[in-house]
Amino acid sequence: MTMRVLVGSLLLWSTFTLGGTTEKNVALWGTAIQSSDWTNNNLAAKAIDGVRNTVFSQNSCSCTKAETNPWWRVNLRVEYIVTSVTITNRGEYHTRINGAEIRVGNSLENNGNSNPRCAVISTIPPGSSSTFYCHGMKGRYVNVFIPRYEYLTLCEVEVHASPVIENVALRGRATQSSQFSFEGAADKAIDGNRHAVYPDGSCSHTKPQTDPWWRVDLLDVYRVTSVNITNRQDAHTDRIKGAEIRIGNSLENNGRSNPLCATISSVPPGNTYTFKCPDIEGRYVTVIIPGDKKVLTLCEVEVIAYPTIV
Repeated sequence: MTMRVLVGSLLLWSTFTLGGTTEKNVALWGTAIQSSDWTNNNLAAKAIDGVRNTVFSQNSCSCTKAETNPWWRVNLRVEYIVTSVTITNRGEYHTRINGAEIRVGNSLENNGNSNPRCAVISTIPPGSSSTFYCHGMKGRYVNVFIPRYEYLTLCEVEVHASPVIENVALRGRATQSSQFSFEGAADKAIDGNRHAVYPDGSCSHTKPQTDPWWRVDLLDVYRVTSVNITNRQDAHTDRIKGAEIRIGNSLENNGRSNPLCATISSVPPGNTYTFKCPDIEGRYVTVIIPGDKKVLTLCEVEVIAYPTIV
């Protein structure tokens, strides 16, 4: 765990490494809202300002009015795997937090308070921080609410989480330089099916040409960690040799000008190989074979990535 410390308070630009996975306080990148504002000095955003200052009069804490079921919510903007939530309590009136619930999920039903429960806060000592473990709950929203008539004051909320890493190609749009036949459409390489017999209709296929290419538009910018390529198994399995995997945001030269992730030396017939990309950012993933009279066939392309927001 690493932290930068300021005199008098903690600046929470922190990272936590658990089991080889680097986790961050992703609340810092979120947007916060609450059921009401006590004053303009105690808005919801004060609880994700990166400072654990617990002196309420110094205006670094959020606070609602006294009301039934007051709540506070941070929108993390994308879904995360939440390991823990750390709550910093105010120095005075510290018992008001007792009984508050932490909820994590993707729903805004009941202002997010109907999402699965991570923990119930029994008590937090005055001016202290306590960590509540959510054990990998997934969600975009983290709520804190008190199920009674009360004020809700939060001097800092830290959400320690890791991104949801998935095959984002499944949501993309594919195109290619040419199409050999009806069965060889570009989108066959992102249909979620690794079946590798071309005549069965689950592989893309270009015509013979110079520098044939295939490309998936991920529809947003992601950080790509790896690309999985499934080669055909029925015939012409050596055609994949020399193909380049390019990732970036440019369509110049049909995407070939983007940074190189890997050059494919070979993929055995019908097999899937993983090519590591060191967190290359991009919207477009292009596979291209340089040379004359080349044919590009892909039976599946999986782009393992997470949103750039993290």
